[in-house]
Amino acid sequence: MFSKIGQLIFDNEQVAKTADFTMGLEIEMQRIDSTGNISQEPYPSAVGDQKTNPWITNDFLDTMPETVTPAASHALDAMHYLYGINNALRTALAPGELLWPLSMPPALPSDKTKLRLAQMGPKKEAYLKEWVKRHGYSAGTPCGAHINLSIDQHIIDMVLENYPEDFKNEIEVKNYLYTILAQGFVRYRWIITYLFGASPIAEANYFDKGKELKHPIRSIRQSPYGFGTKFSGDYTDVQSYVDRIEQGVKEGILISDYEFHGAVRFKGNSNLKKLPETGIEYLELRMLDLDPSSSVGVRTDTLRFIRLLASYLIMSPALPKDEVNRVLTAADEINREVSIEEPTQVSKYQDRAQAFLRTLERYANRIQLGPEYAEILEDLEDRVDNPLTTPSAKLLNYVKDGSLKEYALRRAKRYQEAAQESIHQFQGFEDGKILTAKELKEQLFNGNWEPTNQ
Repeated sequence: MFSKIGQLIFDNEQVAKTADFTMGLEIEMQRIDSTGNISQEPYPSAVGDQKTNPWITNDFLDTMPETVTPAASHALDAMHYLYGINNALRTALAPGELLWPLSMPPALPSDKTKLRLAQMGPKKEAYLKEWVKRHGYSAGTPCGAHINLSIDQHIIDMVLENYPEDFKNEIEVKNYLYTILAQGFVRYRWIITYLFGASPIAEANYFDKGKELKHPIRSIRQSPYGFGTKFSGDYTDVQSYVDRIEQGVKEGILISDYEFHGAVRFKGNSNLKKLPETGIEYLELRMLDLDPSSSVGVRTDTLRFIRLLASYLIMSPALPKDEVNRVLTAADEINREVSIEEPTQVSKYQDRAQAFLRTLERYANRIQLGPEYAEILEDLEDRVDNPLTTPSAKLLNYVKDGSLKEYALRRAKRYQEAAQESIHQFQGFEDGKILTAKELKEQLFNGNWEPTNQ
């Protein structure tokens, strides 16, 4: 069951460390008015400068704020950060403004040139204009939850100490382990799409006239109809990853390396060429739709599942190098099929999904992760057995006249009211000061919560 490295971790009773991934979250949402249309209000000045504030910034549109948490040692800590920053954003919105809780945008104007691109400085603005020329406005509007994962340093040190013949330095260990993780997440992305897909329909004007979907699907955002460039990465190793993206830029498929928006991205040196020699610092996972049942777009149990999956993957054997692209290309095709299935129908890959979740359950039991993980897996197994319990299928219960607007507005108003009723109103971004993670923690929680990191 375990790889050589996995067995080493297990034998040294360090398995718990494999679940101790440091986790950061990035959540995009659309600003809307009280009627459910894209907001016409300017970017909220009370959250500071969108170009320099590391915790609340902006994305594709001027109306797409993105909340970013500091790295946290536990899923619960990450969620507390996210709730605090999300509340800060909500309380800074103009009167009547709300945050749209769905991944797919609200109704877009028939003339999409009226949408305002984010004002992130001349270089980024030039990039966005070129991006729109190539892909159009709609493709940039779906929002999602991104998870940044970094491996516990104890694991890296232990592997280097025990296998000096395989790895010359820490950078080689990190690049190897992060590559294994990336391969695994791409390989099993389709399960995440099935379990957490929550974008079954699109609102008015997302699709061009005559190109609308014939029926709801599990996840528009994770399907060929979703976000941006359909350019696949090469996860054979870090150098192959870099070479593939650079080739895409050279051939004009990508505007720049920044445009690579694969389901998993290696993050480290901002100069992509230097990434193999300076090393991967963390993975960015980009495969989660917003969860509208949470005011912050993601639930704690979802983060725990991602951590469990990452722990399992790092303990498992790597794919043979000459098999990586074949296996991951096949996995992308499975994800495509799963993403466009009707949400209420049993998946073509139900048996395979059941088998994989049972494998995770045995793994969780073997390493004694605890009852909360057993409960999570039991709930997810029920989603595979009964597709009506999946997020996308549940959303279909609220569709009226081909729209989720009424449901989304009801949720948005409820979440906004809750934020405005919070006891501690955070105002630390108003003067434009750039807060460190430590300063953010001190001002955000005001003694009410004490994350274990920092």
